Amino acid sequence: MPHHTAMYEANGHPLALTIITGLSGAGKSTALNVFEDAGFLCIDNLPVFLLLPLLDGMARRADGPHRLALVMDARDAELAPALAGVLKEVKPKTALAQIIFLEANDTVLLRRYSQLRRAHPLAQVGLVQDGISSEKKRLAGLRQLADRVIDTSTLTPTELRHKLLLDDASPVAAMRVNVLSFGHKHGLPSEADLLFDVRFLPNPYYVAELKEKTGLDAAVAGHALDNASGSQFLVHLHALLDFLLPEFEQAGKAYLTIAVGCTGGKHRSVAVAEELHRHLSGGKWVVKLFHRDLDK
Repeated sequence: MPHHTAMYEANGHPLALTIITGLSGAGKSTALNVFEDAGFLCIDNLPVFLLLPLLDGMARRADGPHRLALVMDARDAELAPALAGVLKEVKPKTALAQIIFLEANDTVLLRRYSQLRRAHPLAQVGLVQDGISSEKKRLAGLRQLADRVIDTSTLTPTELRHKLLLDDASPVAAMRVNVLSFGHKHGLPSEADLLFDVRFLPNPYYVAELKEKTGLDAAVAGHALDNASGSQFLVHLHALLDFLLPEFEQAGKAYLTIAVGCTGGKHRSVAVAEELHRHLSGGKWVVKLFHRDLDK
């Protein structure tokens, strides 16, 4: 009798499950970091017998994460024979349940172990090559179950991240972009990757009827941006970011913070940040907006 009759859901969303497995030294930890950066709940070395209890527990939480990435590997001797049965039960009840299998050729694996000066998990007192051979035999059936097999022999960590992110079937979100307004008099934001100073724009602070309003107000935004300087600035800013964001993602960046500053952080920077958020939203980026000094 099956344990479950309904979809696994967490926080109102169908659960998405990614299992990362494969050969030791092929990049499983690097791959797990990619999913963690994308907002997944990540667990390393989960025994297969704990998978169903974990999914049950996540489904009972009203405010829990709904995307889960797990590393499951040959240290669990029961993994290969047991996982097929578990997935048969899990897949109909999740939005996505996929296995990513990472591998590399023996020469590369041996070199990586030599560089790290670590023992192979299946050859703690023997030769690394023996551990690699044993692991390949143990995981042969699991490799055939995999939805994606990725050979990392020639991939850098950045290239592996890029492959995981940009594959059409990837459940991983694209690079996350934070747009942040701030006031220079309150200090520069230390988290900024790109910083734009907009104190050259007309200042609504010196207009009596606008002084007590903020850049969230249409009249304030219009005063700052509906002029030759403001219009040209937005054209160039949009073009620059449309070029830069794909380049940053290609380089392997998971987060990008774009800071926009004026004097106090209430008028011009807020208006520009709002406009920038509108421009970047609706595309491939996951964009969030923050006004650091709006209430100061």
